[in-house]
Amino acid sequence: MDEVRFRVVTASDPDLLQQRLERAMAELGRDAVFVDVKFDVAASGEHVVYAALIVYKRVEPWKD
Repeated sequence: MDEVRFRVVTASDPDLLQQRLERAMAELGRDAVFVDVKFDVAASGEHVVYAALIVYKRVEPWKD
């Protein structure tokens, strides 16, 4: 098993963040085990940034 890996996803809209999260998780594929997902929101003036940190590990695929 490889080391822990990270992926950051950001957006200025919560619906867009969800779309990007779904795409990012699909791109990681079936050989990724998700350890954790952290969310945060930051505001600066009129701008809001939604962010997610995906923590995952790569594993060997199951064999039948």
